[in-house]
Amino acid sequence: MITIENLSMSLTSAGRPVTILKNIQLHVPEKELLAIVGPSGSGKSTLLGLMAGLDRPTSGKMIVDGVDLSSLSEDALATLRREKIGMVFQSFHLIPTMTALENVQIPLELQGKPDAAKEARRLMTAVGLEARCEHYPVQLSGGEQQRVAVARAYAGSPSLLLADEPTGNLDSKNGARVIDLLLNLHRDLGNTFVLVTHDMALAERADRIITLRDGEIVEEDAKP
Repeated sequence: MITIENLSMSLTSAGRPVTILKNIQLHVPEKELLAIVGPSGSGKSTLLGLMAGLDRPTSGKMIVDGVDLSSLSEDALATLRREKIGMVFQSFHLIPTMTALENVQIPLELQGKPDAAKEARRLMTAVGLEARCEHYPVQLSGGEQQRVAVARAYAGSPSLLLADEPTGNLDSKNGARVIDLLLNLHRDLGNTFVLVTHDMALAERADRIITLRDGEIVEEDAKP
């Protein structure tokens, strides 16, 4: 699903180049659950953003589902994300002026799904929030908002799910519920799932763990 070749990422800060990622080499097969761990500032979120085509690397290749993302226009990248990639962030990023159901329905409508409303309601039921469909984000708890974000990420059954610290803003009980939900959906749909986390207990539930430090992969642990 993902092939990364000699990928590096640098930014300019105060007029000086700052290297974020250095010569990353990585292959993520279809259906794998990959956890990316490492200290703050190691480049984890940057790597995830590159997988989503939200940023472009300074050098090297990011190939997703056989497509070199550097060859795509911004419009083509947006289409790829809409059709193949679901994303869950630490901050929920729900649209505050829309109900929970509408937040889930929007990506389905953008995909041109004729039964978008029905499918959105099914997804809300799948995450246990069928009674919260008409509530606005401000009326939901943090755990509920993140479950809406999970439902939205799975709209259209993406072949790749990217999650960046999805439990970072939740207490342990709600965090555990969201993670169980994500892992169950991954198992049921058989998609590829890349997860950035500081939680080693969570990372241990993945098929493979890679550790980033100072922008480089310094360790890889594949489960038997």
